[in-house]
Amino acid sequence: MTEPGGTLTNPDPEVDYRDLPGFAVQAKGHDLRFMLSGQERLDGLIALIDSATTSLKMCFYMFQADHSGTIVRGALIRAAQRGVQVHLIIDAFGSDAPQSFMDPIIRAGGKVSVFQSHWNVRYLIRNHQKFVIADDERVITGGFNVSDHYFATPQENGWCDLGVALEGAAVGRFVEWFVELEKWVGNGGSQFFAIRRIVRDWHEDGGDVELLLGGPSKITSAWARIVKQDLAQAERLDLVMAYFSPPRSIRRLIRMVSRKGKARLITAGKSDNTTTIGASRALYGALLRDNVEIYEFDASKLHMKLLVVDDVTYFGSANFDLRSIRLNLELMVRVKDAGLAAKMREVIEHMTKGSVPITQEWHGERGSLINRIRWRLSWFLVSVLDYTVARRLNLGL
Repeated sequence: MTEPGGTLTNPDPEVDYRDLPGFAVQAKGHDLRFMLSGQERLDGLIALIDSATTSLKMCFYMFQADHSGTIVRGALIRAAQRGVQVHLIIDAFGSDAPQSFMDPIIRAGGKVSVFQSHWNVRYLIRNHQKFVIADDERVITGGFNVSDHYFATPQENGWCDLGVALEGAAVGRFVEWFVELEKWVGNGGSQFFAIRRIVRDWHEDGGDVELLLGGPSKITSAWARIVKQDLAQAERLDLVMAYFSPPRSIRRLIRMVSRKGKARLITAGKSDNTTTIGASRALYGALLRDNVEIYEFDASKLHMKLLVVDDVTYFGSANFDLRSIRLNLELMVRVKDAGLAAKMREVIEHMTKGSVPITQEWHGERGSLINRIRWRLSWFLVSVLDYTVARRLNLGL
């Protein structure tokens, strides 16, 4: 999947939507800080890097050689120069920063690895995760990459996203997972079956705060399997998802939640890839008939991945689409805590203010024959093929 790139638009003074300020909570023995604005995410990332004294373990799908990328690179150079062991893993498909941009980190004593640097079977996999571990004690994760777009404001049409700082026992699981990634990227040749085995053998601990993985699999990835288990018992769902084109089994569960209680979805109304919007619209009809509340966020582009299922909150890198469920390396954090779930529903409620309500009338008015054909074709492209193809076509609206 090709993440957003390109040039930021000029500020739009007519956009009056504002990100909520971040907040900190304690949940099940863990300290969590939610960073809702782009500036908070950038400041939090730099502060984490600057606080490291022994090690920095980083994994990003996208790392761009723009203003923000240069700031983050500078912090990594400073860390390496003061003796911190720095290891950055970037995805070859998602990152367009040239080797020359990364060389100063290496010269300072850091290490930069490229996930899937050669054309072979493992090039099919995207390392779509985003996380940073400092001193094996503190983590920042979420949906954002290192690029100006993820730290810009809604007025600049920056990506509405989420970053979460985490401290507690679950950090140890992040460390364990990074060690596995280090081993895999260090092996030459085609290691498709090795990474599939690593993901398959990863055991969830079943705790109230747990790290869930996704990766190349013949069946639903662990993170989505557990989401489905939660949905099967749920009476309330609130979801914010940048790319929403889940398989029929998940859509059926969402409709079942709505029939039992309430289901509310926020999907993208703006994107650099309108094909993904069309793919979502192809699925609205049946959901609306079961009274699922649907909103399209159009205050700015949407990149957030957030689910609240009853008292459980999920956040991380995974979209609700077949690539995130079956192929990409993904990371989601599951927190079972009623107080956090209530707080996140407040965030989602605020996001509806920057969204357009999608009704059956709205959907019917825009659902001309030609548009329905385009929506179905969009769904096919993003579900069966690759986002790269879909993004180039941009035919979803």
